[in-house]
Amino acid sequence: MEQKALSKWLKVILIGVGICGLIVYFIIFPSYGKSIVAEYPEFSNRYWPWLVFLWMTGIPCYIELMLGWRIATNIGKDNSFSTENAKYLKWISWLAAGDGILFFIGNVVLLFLNMSHPGVALFSLLVVFAGIAVTVASAVLSHLVQKAAILQEQSDLTI
Repeated sequence: MEQKALSKWLKVILIGVGICGLIVYFIIFPSYGKSIVAEYPEFSNRYWPWLVFLWMTGIPCYIELMLGWRIATNIGKDNSFSTENAKYLKWISWLAAGDGILFFIGNVVLLFLNMSHPGVALFSLLVVFAGIAVTVASAVLSHLVQKAAILQEQSDLTI
């Protein structure tokens, strides 16, 4: 697959993920929360804190998608192995780590405020684990892309 086609496919995937995220964050989460409140009115005081918390956890995800778009653009320009892409991957790593920490701390705070259930807090550890997996994968890719960029620069300088 040539670089331009790969870039287009990556961008289509990023758009799809972004749309799915919007559906989850702005349709599924609110409607699920409203159904819980309708069934259990005593949980009505938990609806908005949880919804705002979940929206806050989506912000780093969309920044990561924007950085992924920049990486896909660089791939389309046949600039796959560049220090710029390594930098973007490093940022994605930091954002994923921060989002995982935010998600964990937010769940603990909501648990201590008696706005969560211990089972929900335990389930959230799966989300934190996924964030750690993205952090490690993007950090490793950043390192490898940086090494490849250095090798490519050295190769370009030789005759």
